Amino acid sequence: MRTIVHRHLGKMVAGAAIAVAGTAVMVGITLPGSAGADDSGGGNGAGQTSQQAGQGQGQAQGAVQPGVVEEAPAEGDKGKGRDPLTDDETERVEKLALDRQLFRSSENVEGDKGPQRITVDLAEPDESELDDPNAPRRAEVSFYDYKDDSLVTKTVNLDTGKVEGTDTQHGVQPPLSRAETVEAAQLLIADRLGAGLKADFKDSTGKELTSPDQLMLNSMVYRANAGTPAALADCGKHRCLRLFVKAKNGPWIDSRDLVVDLSARKIAKVG
Repeated sequence: MRTIVHRHLGKMVAGAAIAVAGTAVMVGITLPGSAGADDSGGGNGAGQTSQQAGQGQGQAQGAVQPGVVEEAPAEGDKGKGRDPLTDDETERVEKLALDRQLFRSSENVEGDKGPQRITVDLAEPDESELDDPNAPRRAEVSFYDYKDDSLVTKTVNLDTGKVEGTDTQHGVQPPLSRAETVEAAQLLIADRLGAGLKADFKDSTGKELTSPDQLMLNSMVYRANAGTPAALADCGKHRCLRLFVKAKNGPWIDSRDLVVDLSARKIAKVG
């Protein structure tokens, strides 16, 4: 029997060490739509009424009544006080914050018109409004503009619909959005430096890696430091990241030595 030693097996074993640190955050980043799964098939008959029980006294035992799952009540279009933003409020403030001028002058992570949305959060009340139960609700909407590498944050009054403040900063790197992480994986798969990742994926799954949809992804902002290669010297000013990669239904694959510069749309290797 011959033993096959894969070229990248060492990287894959090293990558398993990421699992302990990365699993907790992976839960929040991958597959966010699973919360609404239907669980109505789990009825066990315990919910029968006394009337149903009486009707079944003369019948053979074992007839189980189907379980019933009530739908959650519809979410209101407007919250109150410090309630979390509703879906309607989130959609509304994003539209209010993204005015025509910002849309035309900015670019998202894919290079299309309009900035990349990062977060929409309920804003903290002004100090003078802390004890006011009728204080207006405000939201902070943050965008990353890849055209000039700036973070644009707008404060929107939910009661009046007006943008009350705009803050633009450079060199600020907020946590990465899901769309940015997926785009980074797409760039890596298409780049020659992604050959090792694709080879490891093929070794572990027997399939060709062609899409980020085949991976579970996490990411972390990368900033240049004293030992950073020249190709990554702008990271921090540019939007750069490291990917933590796991094959779906497969092992972790270590890609920590690769950095994706989303602003320049380039890949570089670190020590």
